[in-house]
Order: sequence, then structure tokens, then C-alpha cells
Amino acid sequence: MAKSEEKEESSSSSEGGFKMKKELTLIDGVAIIVGVIVGSGIFVSPKGVLNYSGSMGMALIVWVMSGILSMLGALCYAELGTMIPKSGGDYAYIMEAFGPLPAFLYLWVALFILVPTGNAITAMTFAQYIIQPFWGDCKAPVEAVRLLAAATICGLTLINCYNVKWVTRVTDTFTATKIFALLIIVAAGFYHLFTGHWENFHAPMDGTNWGPSHLALSFYNGLFSYSGWNYLNYVTEELKNPYRNLPRAICISMPLVTIIYVVTNIAYFAVLTRNDILASDAVAITFGDRMLGVASFLMPVFVACATFGSLNGAIFASSRLFFVGARDGHLPRAISLIDVKRLTPVPSLLFMCLITLALLIVSDVYVLINYVQFVEALFITISVLGLLYMRYTMPNVSRPIKVNYILPITFFVICVFLVIFPCYESPVEVGVATAIILLGIPVYMVTIWWQNKPKWLQKLFDNFNDSCAKLFMCIPEQVYEKGL
Repeated sequence: MAKSEEKEESSSSSEGGFKMKKELTLIDGVAIIVGVIVGSGIFVSPKGVLNYSGSMGMALIVWVMSGILSMLGALCYAELGTMIPKSGGDYAYIMEAFGPLPAFLYLWVALFILVPTGNAITAMTFAQYIIQPFWGDCKAPVEAVRLLAAATICGLTLINCYNVKWVTRVTDTFTATKIFALLIIVAAGFYHLFTGHWENFHAPMDGTNWGPSHLALSFYNGLFSYSGWNYLNYVTEELKNPYRNLPRAICISMPLVTIIYVVTNIAYFAVLTRNDILASDAVAITFGDRMLGVASFLMPVFVACATFGSLNGAIFASSRLFFVGARDGHLPRAISLIDVKRLTPVPSLLFMCLITLALLIVSDVYVLINYVQFVEALFITISVLGLLYMRYTMPNVSRPIKVNYILPITFFVICVFLVIFPCYESPVEVGVATAIILLGIPVYMVTIWWQNKPKWLQKLFDNFNDSCAKLFMCIPEQVYEKGL
């Protein structure tokens, strides 16, 4: 047994109480990162990268650079995650570096935009691909898609409430399925390429959009497909030996995803022309119709599996963000409760489920993607700035992983670029997203900063928290040293 494992087991044995278990292994960590990242994006969104980059050559460069950029960010987050080994990801890091208000603002937008919007879109995509074959050439009714999406969200929420091991089994199974699907695309595409069909790669840089705003937006679309590289940081407290397994999981999963994404896009470009891709609503489906013949029906099934697995991982990881936020007093106390039998954050999972279901009712939920990308890039920038800031203010804090200064500085500069330039190209979306963030300030002042609340209001909050504890058979997390 490795010394780090012995140390962790010794620490665990000396610590008692009532808390969530460390059940995630290195393989589970890799599966969570790969499972969350490889959702519908690589099957659906390559046309977004191509549209803004303008050429196949530049699109491939964007895919490679997006993977490298995500890897840089993941390595920075490995240092943050081992220096601050708490679940909650960006929320925990921003809290440590800049205090409660900026951390609350991240929690605020994550609660109402980042997490539920991403989950709602993923669920809608899954439902669309599952239900469309039953309607043939006609478009499936929106009500049927929403109903199936809602049922999927509720079902996965129940699995997450019941048992963490069930969650990891679902994640591992569907991660393997989606990787298999991408390998089929790569095999078919490279077979087509090596049988002499190189015509799509003649003059690959023709039509490139070199404008900074277009490049930034093409990176937004590429990075959207890599979204989820920081999700393992949300569940650090449930990862076995996080000092070792967190950076290892990142170093295994990010190069793997980047290689798979790049070769998958080469396969797409080998078979489909630029106009074919730009005219397609789902590139993988168009590819399957062109190359797989009678087996083309498998591609919608694979896309559905990819989105299902991604949604499962996102629900698991993001529920820990709200759990930690409530534990720190930034959300109602009820959300920080743990099921007494299963040791899962049931109220947090159910709370997130309700918000996601509410977003399914919104007819233009997909419009929120533009807001999501700006907000996510902004707060990742703040988190990395926090890493640099804590290098200066907390030089003696233990850092099991310490990356070279060049990495966080490079990543920070690129993130600033991605935040600033879309302001010129999409000012309305940026303005709305900024307004939503600023709206969190008065909410913070009333609910958290204001200490001397009226007794009737405080009693109302206490009654709500106590009712949730009784209803869901949950109690607060309790940690103590044995023998005290």
C-alpha cells in the first residue's frame, strides 16, 4: 500500500461523525470527467466551431487549442483542489481567495443559470434523440420531448439520492458506450479517408475568419464541448486520496478527450463538406446517414447514451456545489442536510431537480447557452486569479500540487481574452448575464449580510429547514475527532 493511501486511511480512522463517504476511485474520477465532458457537444456542436472559425483547418486548430486550454485550466484546478481539498469547486476557491460576496455571486449564477440550464439542455437533447424515431420525418411534439426530459431528470435524481455506487456504475457504463460510439465514427471516417477521399482537405485554411471576436466565439463553441473538466473538483471530499487521484484523473482524462475530439473532427471533415456540416443540426447523425448505411439508426442511440451519461455525472457533481454552499450558510440550511441511511445530499439533489424542471417550461431555454458561456468563463477567470492571488497572500500553505507560474498566468490571459472580446460581438447577451450577476448583490445583502432579521422571518426560515429535515429524514453533516 502506498504511503499516501496509508496516511489517508489513518486520517479517516481517527475521524468520526456523520458525513458523505469517500467512495470515488481513480477510475471513477476519470469516468466522471470524461463522462461529463463527452456529452452532446462533440456529436452536435462541431458546426458552431466551423461557422465562427470559417475553415476546416482553423476549426481543427481551435479543437486542439481548446483541449490544451482546458488541460491548462484543469492543472491549475488540480493545485486549487489539493490546496483547498473541499467540495464545491470554484465556490470554495473564490471563497478562500476573495471572501463571501464573490463566492455567493458564483453560487447565485450557478444555481439559476450555469447548472440547471446545462442540465435542462442535456435532458432535452437526450429526449429529442430518443423520441424522434417514433415520429419519422415529422418533428416530435415539444410537449412529448419535455415530458421525457423531465422523467429522465427525475429518474437520475432518484438514483443519485439512493446510492453513490449506483451513480458511478451508470457513469462508467455510459462513458464506455459513448467512447465506443466515437471510435465507430473515427474508424468509419479514417476508412473513408484512406480509401483516397482527401478532397475535403484541399486548401484547409481557405475562408478562415481571423477577427478576434470570431476567434473568441469559435473558442466558446469548442470550450462548450470540453465543459465539465472542473467537475471532479466539486466532489473532492468524496474522492479517495484526492492529493494523488485528483491530478492523476485530470492528467489521464484531458489528453484522452482532446485526442478523441480531434480525430473525431478529422473523421467528420473527411466525409462531410463544409456546407454539409453547416447545414446539419446534428453532425453525427448526418455522418451516420452517409457512412453507416442500415446501421445509421445506432447514431441517435449513441447520442442519447452520451447525453444520458453526461447528465448523470453533472447531477452528481453539481449537487455537491449547492450542498457546500448551504453548509457555509449561503443557501438555506435544508440544502446542507444528508440522508441518515444513504449518506447522500438528498435535499440538494431535489432542490436542483426542481429548478431544472422549471427551466424545461421556458420555451427559449437554448438561448441561455450564450449567457452560460460568458458567466462560466468569467468565474473561471476569477478562480485562476484567486490561485495567483493566494500564491502571494498564502505562500506557506501546503500545496501538494504546485504548477509552474507560467501555466496559471497563460490560462488567465487567455480567459481574459475570452471574456472581453465577445463583449463586442454579443453585447446584449453579455449585458444580460452581467445584470443577472449584479442582481445577486441585493439578494446577498438581505439574506446573508443582514444579521438582525425580524424574529418572524428567522422563525419562518427555521421552520422550513426543520420541516425538510423531518420530511426527508436528513440531518446536518457532523464531523468530530474520535476520543474527544
